[in-house]
Amino acid sequence: MHLTEVIKKPLLTEKSYAGQQNGAYTFVVDKRANKVQIKKAFEEIFQVKVKSVRTANYDGQDKRMGRFVGKTNAYKKAIITLKDGEKLDILSDL
Repeated sequence: MHLTEVIKKPLLTEKSYAGQQNGAYTFVVDKRANKVQIKKAFEEIFQVKVKSVRTANYDGQDKRMGRFVGKTNAYKKAIITLKDGEKLDILSDL
């Protein structure tokens, strides 16, 4: 898996904004990626030092629109904590 395929997009919620104050950033990542691949990709792409990576897998939820039944997409979330003194400038401007 190439480094650019590992990290898909930032996950921007109220809880993730609160975590940014402590240096924890939340991203949606590829479901096949492990913690080592996520850490390596994040350090190379954003040029910061990563302290820890926590992951969580989410299954798709059932959704209904009248008689039609569907599912939302399943995804993997990574909470990436940066080392002390490190800061990610890209998300601080939002």
